[in-house]
Amino acid sequence: MAPSFSPDERQYLLDLARASIRHGLAHHHPLPIAQWNKQHAPTASLMQPRASFVTLQLQGDLRGCIGSLIAHRPLLEDVADNAFNAAFRDPRFDPVSASEEPQLHLHISVLSPPQPMQFTDEQDLLRQIRPGIDGLILEAPGHRGTFLPSVWESLPEPWMFLVHLKIKAGLPDDFWSPQIRVSRYTAEDVE
Repeated sequence: MAPSFSPDERQYLLDLARASIRHGLAHHHPLPIAQWNKQHAPTASLMQPRASFVTLQLQGDLRGCIGSLIAHRPLLEDVADNAFNAAFRDPRFDPVSASEEPQLHLHISVLSPPQPMQFTDEQDLLRQIRPGIDGLILEAPGHRGTFLPSVWESLPEPWMFLVHLKIKAGLPDDFWSPQIRVSRYTAEDVE
């Protein structure tokens, strides 16, 4: 997939995400976009509604990951809020400290709209999954989980990807039901 963001737009998103984390350290809330836009003029594509995930790593280890699956606000606002939430509201981690912030590696994934998949059974679903390309949203009554396309790096086989996604959604690894719904999306990575 060809990049849709220019190098300047990519840097803009990374700078915005880091600024929102720094703002959060000082003020305990995400960076207000109006304040940021006074000093940094955004392009029209960065103002379009898009969904994003912000992943934080510290010395190669996951330090936070929060995102949106459905576009419901301008990309700039989504990135700023998700960066803040990944740093301070991911329930798996303590809030990021001021001493950790300069060492954080930021990874932004800008998602395409999810597309529902049609399949007859688990094997049919596995045949349709595109390794290295698809992010998946798996839903079953009372359960929901997603894996970004970047997860393929650690789970390269479709069956592994699906098994771990079921577990993430709170389901047994061998769970299958006609009520399972799966949607796929792609992501443009910004690092």
